[in-house]
Amino acid sequence: MTVQGILYALSDPVRVRIFVELMDAECTKNCTAFLKITKTPIPKSTLSQHFKILREAGLICSARKGVELQNHVRPEVTKRFGPMITEILKAYAEELSAYCVPGG
Repeated sequence: MTVQGILYALSDPVRVRIFVELMDAECTKNCTAFLKITKTPIPKSTLSQHFKILREAGLICSARKGVELQNHVRPEVTKRFGPMITEILKAYAEELSAYCVPGG
């Protein structure tokens, strides 16, 4: 887990949304749970690539269950990089709200 890897992984809005949903999830989730994470459905192959990047950055872990991978956020992430990740996610939320404000 490196700062550069985390910054790269969280540089894509889709990966940020996946990461936030996994952080808020009470259980593991597979890739297909995120097919409609955007207005336009994302192909499974693209989602798989996003999950690979999040996994390689050390943000999530995946465990094989049958033919699917079940994903969850690694607990070490918040212990080691919590404040940095919190600020990144806060900045994304502020950007998103700025786009949603009429006339903004």
